Order: sequence, then C-alpha cells, then structure tokens
Amino acid sequence: MDWTNESIQGNFILLGFSDCPYLDRILFVVILIAYLLTLVGNTTIILVSRLDPHLHTPVYFFLTHLFFLDLSFTTSSIPQLLYNLNGSDKTISYTSCANQLFLFLGLGGVECLRLVVMAYDWFVAVCKPLHYMVILNPQLCLSLVSVAWVCGLANSLIMSPMTLWLPCCGYCKVDHFLCEMPALIRMACVNTAVVEGIAFILAVGIVLSPLVFILVSYGYIVRAVLSIRSSSGRLRLELVNQEIKEELEKIVETNEHENSTV
Repeated sequence: MDWTNESIQGNFILLGFSDCPYLDRILFVVILIAYLLTLVGNTTIILVSRLDPHLHTPVYFFLTHLFFLDLSFTTSSIPQLLYNLNGSDKTISYTSCANQLFLFLGLGGVECLRLVVMAYDWFVAVCKPLHYMVILNPQLCLSLVSVAWVCGLANSLIMSPMTLWLPCCGYCKVDHFLCEMPALIRMACVNTAVVEGIAFILAVGIVLSPLVFILVSYGYIVRAVLSIRSSSGRLRLELVNQEIKEELEKIVETNEHENSTV
C-alpha cells in the first residue's frame, strides 16, 4: 500500500492503553495533574530566572532553556494523550502525527545536547571557578544553545520524513500512545534496514556521544571535588598536629618550670 493512500487520507489509530480501557479515567486524572504541575512549575522557574537580575548567570541561562525544553517536550504529546484518554476516539490525523513526530524527535535531540552543555557548565564551575565568567561569556552561552537547537532539529528533519514515507500495511495502528519513530517503523510492510541504520548512526551522534562527554566531564568534576576535600583534609590535619605540638611544648615547659622550682 502506498503511503499517499491511507496514511494521509485517513487517520492513525493510537492503541496506547487500549488493552486496559478501565484505566483511561485514572490515567487521565493522574497525567492531567502531573501535566498542570509541570506547566506551572516550569513556567514559574522560567519567569523568576528571567525577571530576577541576580539570576542572569550562565547556569540559570542554561536552566531556563532546559525548563523551556521540558515544557515544550511534554506539550508536544501530552494534550493528544489526554484527548485520547478522555473518550472513545483514539485517532490522530496524519498532520498531527507528523507534527508530533517532528517535535518529539527534534526536542528530544535538543534536550540530549543541552545536557552536554549543562555538563560543560558544571565542569567549568568546579574545575575552573576563577575563569567561570570569562569562559562562559554570553556569546559562548548563546552559541552553545544555538548549536544544540540546530543539531536537534536537523536530526528531526532527516528522520521524520524518512519514517513517514514508509508504506504501512493494512490499518495504520500505532502500538503506542504517541507517534514515536520505532512504533511507526514497526508498521511498515517493507524492509526498514536502511532507515534503522541511519537512525542508529544519528543516535550515536545525538545520544551516545553526549553520554560519553557527560561521563568524562563528571569524572573530572569528581576528581576535582576529591582533590579539594583531600587538600582541606590535609590542611586540617596539619592544623591539628600544630595544635598538639604547641600543647606538648606547653606541657614540657610547665614540667621543666616545676622541676626547676623543686
């Protein structure tokens, strides 16, 4: 079946939690409350970070973008999920599914890369505290955020069309509660080895490489913290030894004074 027939003219069916329909109402209430708390919490943090001049620092700049990403990421899928849970209609239009897939891949990729930026921020703050404001100047902060957005959206621009162009067999039933790439690939009635190979290569750049960078930066941070603790520990030990030495000298002087008196 060609993708232009059923997938565009009709709708996708999100199976989601169709095996447990009695959980729809419970899940609707729980997810709605969690989503509203996410909206209020993230929006509050973003507003406070932008309105308070004392928080106009690199770390809060990155945190603001991270919370905005979290807000956008959840908003790209949760409203549709709530709609499907609130009634018997489990469908989603082709356009909505395409938008959801694009946003999910794009924002997910940006968030992975943003964690790398946060890890670099912590590395500079701990390992090079005296040069923190010089290294993480506003131009560099903006450049790091821009690179994360460009790479994440570029990944989505590559993978979204490739996934949506795959012809599906029979009814377009997505075995998920959102239009996620693996679920859409499983619907295809053609060999998807090429698409999966490209997805794996891009995942290495978007997921695995950032993970390695984060682990390495955390390794440097842990080493710096331990060296600080060991240095302070040695300093405290030297102070204690000095105090003990002074006390012993006082005792010796006192004994000598008493002996001379006797």
